[in-house]
Amino acid sequence: MERVRDFFVWKILLLLSAAVGIAYLCFLKSYLLAVVSFIGLFLLASRWLGKQRKLVGEVLDFSESVRYRDFTRRFVVKHPKTAEGRLFAAFNDINDVYKRISMDKEIQHQYLNKVLNMLDSAIIFYQEDTGKVMWINEAFKQLFRTPHVGNIRGLTKRHPELYEKTIHLKLGKQQVESISFAMGKVKLLMHGSTFSTQDGTFRIVVYQNISEAIDETETRAWHKLLRVLTHEIMNSIAPISSLAETLHARLEQGYGEEDIDDIKLGIYTIKRRSEGLLQFAKSYRLINKVDQPNFVDIQLKTLFENTYQLLEPTLLQKNIDLDIILKDTRLVLQADINLVEQALINLLLNAMEAVKDCAAPYISIAGLKRDDHVFIKIQDNGRGMSPDIQEQIFTPFFTTKKSGSGVGLTLSKQIMLLHKGNLFVESEEGKGSTFSLQFMS
Repeated sequence: MERVRDFFVWKILLLLSAAVGIAYLCFLKSYLLAVVSFIGLFLLASRWLGKQRKLVGEVLDFSESVRYRDFTRRFVVKHPKTAEGRLFAAFNDINDVYKRISMDKEIQHQYLNKVLNMLDSAIIFYQEDTGKVMWINEAFKQLFRTPHVGNIRGLTKRHPELYEKTIHLKLGKQQVESISFAMGKVKLLMHGSTFSTQDGTFRIVVYQNISEAIDETETRAWHKLLRVLTHEIMNSIAPISSLAETLHARLEQGYGEEDIDDIKLGIYTIKRRSEGLLQFAKSYRLINKVDQPNFVDIQLKTLFENTYQLLEPTLLQKNIDLDIILKDTRLVLQADINLVEQALINLLLNAMEAVKDCAAPYISIAGLKRDDHVFIKIQDNGRGMSPDIQEQIFTPFFTTKKSGSGVGLTLSKQIMLLHKGNLFVESEEGKGSTFSLQFMS
């Protein structure tokens, strides 16, 4: 660059020197020589200015190409050491760099486009201020039967309800919405976020059709429930039917004094099993009638003390050690105290049943806070559970106890779901079990 600049300066000095020389010739009254010198100087300056105009034109053409992202042009370098040759070589280098950048961006765009089009979730990407839709994926087109959307407001014609839900979506939070389409009502899990660039603010909204997943989950739950109900009812109905048939046959054949006691016993047995079926039906109604929680601030310290006082006589009678572990005695959760106490009692009674055959039965109840959640953990050193049993323990009426109703864990799970929390189990055969109640803090 310095050599080009020096060359340009020397050209200017040469022209100025020539102009001074012509002026001097005129002063000496050598007009003919001055005219000839002026014509030569004029031709030299015109040629030089012509080259400069050509270079300026090439620079303008290059800047226009950059503006429209056209990097296909190649500049012919005839004399690499001249200013023109150096300039054209620099233009070619810039074009090559931008070509590589453009190719890399195109590859990334194609890759991202392929990945997003492979997703089952529908995605729309639009400008927040103008509503201009920048991009939609194939899942969006198929789910909403919309091959093209130029502006987000265009959804008002085809899917006005979807448009309203999208516009009023709370950003950063997932929410489930039911939206009616021509093919019926669909449950959508919606999630939106925004980001800003120098071109404006943009919004991305993701829609996931969860209707099929919910239907499949509900169907599996019903099949599991019906299987348990059928098993429980048949276990009672079959003996009742067989006993009733036997009693009917004996009455048909006639009976003597010696048969009265047997008939009374048979009738009492039918009555007892019928009462068992009624109790079973009451348990089923109990599962479906858990009240809505009355949320109040509960100190875990108070909750644990109340529960311990209630179960203390049974623990002492069965010689079970119960530890309360609470590092932060000021820990508070928002919950319904009656429902949470019921869940804790159910879990502690199950733990007491699990450790009854242990040489040194031990149960611990702990409270802790982790991230945005409060956890209550009930751990025992009992016999533990196999993976198969862990899969079924929250199913209504499933029980491994001879005298169990199979309702306690189901109720506890439902109580936690009503609190927008959850109930988890970790267990290993021969090493005990841990039940974790998870609350939002």
